[in-house]
Amino acid sequence: MDRQPPGGTDQPAAADGSLSCYRHPGREANIRCTRCDRPICPECMINASVGFQCPDCVRQGSGTGHGPAANQPRTVAGGSITADPRLVTKILLGINVAVYLAVLARGTTLVDELMLLGRATTHYGGPLEGVAEGQWYRLVTSMFLHQEVWHIAFNMLGLWWLGGPLEGALGRARYLTLYMISGLAGSALTYWLSAPVQGSLGASGAVFGLLGATAVLMRRLNYDMRPVFALLAVNLVITFNPWGGIAWQAHVGGLIAGTLIAIGMVHAPRERRALVQYGTCALVLAAVIFVVVARTAALT
Repeated sequence: MDRQPPGGTDQPAAADGSLSCYRHPGREANIRCTRCDRPICPECMINASVGFQCPDCVRQGSGTGHGPAANQPRTVAGGSITADPRLVTKILLGINVAVYLAVLARGTTLVDELMLLGRATTHYGGPLEGVAEGQWYRLVTSMFLHQEVWHIAFNMLGLWWLGGPLEGALGRARYLTLYMISGLAGSALTYWLSAPVQGSLGASGAVFGLLGATAVLMRRLNYDMRPVFALLAVNLVITFNPWGGIAWQAHVGGLIAGTLIAIGMVHAPRERRALVQYGTCALVLAAVIFVVVARTAALT
């Protein structure tokens, strides 16, 4: 909608020659809107922090002339403040639990279909399967797959404790991007370094990405780093325990990706925030794709 420039000469005039309200021609207006400078009558005067504003400017949301969305409170990473800062975390947790219940119902059949596998047969005499055979979806489905109750319990506790505060600090879209790329990075590093016949599953890569991002965020906000360092140390000890059985590659891949993405998100300069954030995510994702393609070429 076009507007006249402030202080223009084409202001409406009342019958006695005084200024007329731009919304009610003929009504005397001795007050101007502090934003657009148009004359307004007492009916159109809305009390603002400084002076009075017209109804049109109030609907636009702020004194900058921008729309309301441009002036909403923002997170440290530029995301929108939401009423439920844990919504995405709850959805991710629900997906993991739903897949776990499906595994309980179908048994190892579903695990064989969804777990991360380089190139192998899932049963004697069966065909070759895995990412190298074109089953790219396994890189994602394995992120939501759990078989033991202790495994899903541990990962979901980590998701809840770390995910909620991160989602509130980053905003939903950035948080979901961080989670997914971290999980994919964990899958990619596992695919690259593990034996092609070795299966892998679990949300640990994504959760370790949240852990790395938490460390970056706490450092950015000048919080006490000792608790997160202690948590990281405990998890690394568990990761590299001598008993084996844990895909350390997923943990390391997710941790590196989550840390790098979080650095780009919370340290991006405001004037180039979108470019830096999108660029960081794109570079990490490109590295993930490169690793997957290179490993596939090596296996085939």
